[in-house]
Amino acid sequence: MILTLTLNPAVDKTITISGFTINEVNRVEDVRLDPGGKGINVSKTIKALGHESTALGLLAGEAGRYIESALSQLNIAHQFMMIQGETRTNTKIVDPLRNTNTDINEKGPAIDQKTLDQKKKLIYSILKPGDILVLSGSVPQGVPESIYQELIDWANNNDVKVILDADGPLLREGIKAKPYMVKPNLRELERLFQVPVNSVATAIPLGRRLIQQGISHVIISLGGDGALLIDTEKVLYATGLVVDVISTVGAGDAMVAALAVALDQGKTLEEAARLAVATSAASVMTGGTQPGNLETIKDLQAYVQVKEWI
Repeated sequence: MILTLTLNPAVDKTITISGFTINEVNRVEDVRLDPGGKGINVSKTIKALGHESTALGLLAGEAGRYIESALSQLNIAHQFMMIQGETRTNTKIVDPLRNTNTDINEKGPAIDQKTLDQKKKLIYSILKPGDILVLSGSVPQGVPESIYQELIDWANNNDVKVILDADGPLLREGIKAKPYMVKPNLRELERLFQVPVNSVATAIPLGRRLIQQGISHVIISLGGDGALLIDTEKVLYATGLVVDVISTVGAGDAMVAALAVALDQGKTLEEAARLAVATSAASVMTGGTQPGNLETIKDLQAYVQVKEWI
C-alpha cells in the first residue's frame, strides 16, 4: 500500500489572468479550486494512474472539510486528523499570455507538540511492513525541521520504504535518516549542497554523493528536460518531452506519484523513468493541480528516451 503524508495541506485556488500586471487592476478569466498540498497531489495522480493510496495529514476548518469532501468524491482513501484553525489556501496566478505561473502560499495553522505526537502515533498504527510512505512538502508552524527524519527512522526500523520530496532544512535533516528514495530538483540540490547546479553534469556528482550517504535511489527532476535516476549501480538520463503547457504546478508531485507506483509494482529503473517523465509531462497539460489523463500518460511513455549516462 502507498500512503502519502501532507502535514501542511491547502486548497489550491488557480486564477487565470491574461497579461497579469503588478500594481494594476487585473480581470480574472477563470477560477478553479482543488484539494492540494504536495502529498495530496501525489495521491490524486496515483488515482489517475489506476492505483490506490491513502492520504494522511492534518486538516482544519471549512477549507479542511472541503479537502476531505473533494477527496471522497475522487474516491481517494484518506485518514486525516482535524485540528484547530483553518487550512491554508494557496493562490496560483496563471498568465497564458506571458506563460507565467505565480504562487502565493499561506502558512497554515500552527501545530502544538501534543497534536503532532497524536498524528505520529496514528501514522505508526496505520503503516504496515512492505508499505511505501511518501513524505513531501512543507510543514506547519510549530513542527520541527527534524520531523521527516523522525518518521524515516521509524519507517526504516519497520520495513517501510520512504520517498522523500522536500526542500531546505526538511530535506537536509531528512536525508540523515537515509530514506529509500529522494527526489530533489536542481534548485533544491543547490540549496542542499550550497553550490551552483545548472546542468546534468553538475547534478550527477551530487546525486552520487547522496547515494554514498546510504540512500538507495536518487531521482533528480530536470523540469522540461526530463530526469536523472541514480542508484548504486548506474545513472539513467530520461529525456524530457515537448508538450503544450497549461500549468506547471504539481509536475514534481506527479513524478513522485509515478515513482511510488513503479516501486509498488516492482518496475525496473528504466520503466520507472519512462512512467515518471510521462506522468509529469501529462500533468502540465492540465489546469490547476489536476493529474494528467491516463491515456495521455500511456501515449507519452513511448516518446521518453532513456539512456545510461557514461
